[in-house]
Amino acid sequence: MTAGSGRATSRRLRFDGWIAGLGTSQGTRLVLGHWPRSPFGSFSDVMVERPDGERLLFAPTRETADFVSGTYVFDTVCVVPVDVRIDGDTWTVAAGPLLLRFTTGRRGLLGLLLRAVPGPLARRPAWSALTDVPARVLMPGVRTRGSAGGSREEWYGARDLLPVRTVSASFEGGDLGGVAPVDPPVRFGFGSVPRTPALTRVTTTVRLAPGDGRPS
Repeated sequence: MTAGSGRATSRRLRFDGWIAGLGTSQGTRLVLGHWPRSPFGSFSDVMVERPDGERLLFAPTRETADFVSGTYVFDTVCVVPVDVRIDGDTWTVAAGPLLLRFTTGRRGLLGLLLRAVPGPLARRPAWSALTDVPARVLMPGVRTRGSAGGSREEWYGARDLLPVRTVSASFEGGDLGGVAPVDPPVRFGFGSVPRTPALTRVTTTVRLAPGDGRPS
């Protein structure tokens, strides 16, 4: 899962999976990362931004929590089991005090176009750099490349896009309401997820800064 950058002290890590970005009518915004293939093995994490602006991370191990919190910014980091179950178009997520269930709809034109991009091309950082400007024009707030935390660089190569149709969620037993736009944008990193709730198939590449001792 690692590609050399031409220097032994700088490495690239690749994550293949899905990112779900959605809002709730109570004002909470959620970003689920589901990574069947990663340098850490298969894992999932959830980023939560509360209506008051508090940013929380739920990750399943200290190793994944340290990596994600070293790439993005959070006020609170929680190491808890993160369980994701997929049954057709229904996703069910349990992460500590957070329970989430959402369903996806039929892909639209953009999803069909993304699926037509060859996988090897979509995984290349150069392709992500090329699509950064169109992504920002079509989906304000979205970036496909940028500088992450700890002097890391990051590229997102989207390969599919499905709309999120319904959401039911609770936090510490309190109902978060139904599906709503991701508004205001989330503030975990250099960009947000699309304003319209969506599930994106993505390959994420993270280039570590020299001396960043992360897994190879």
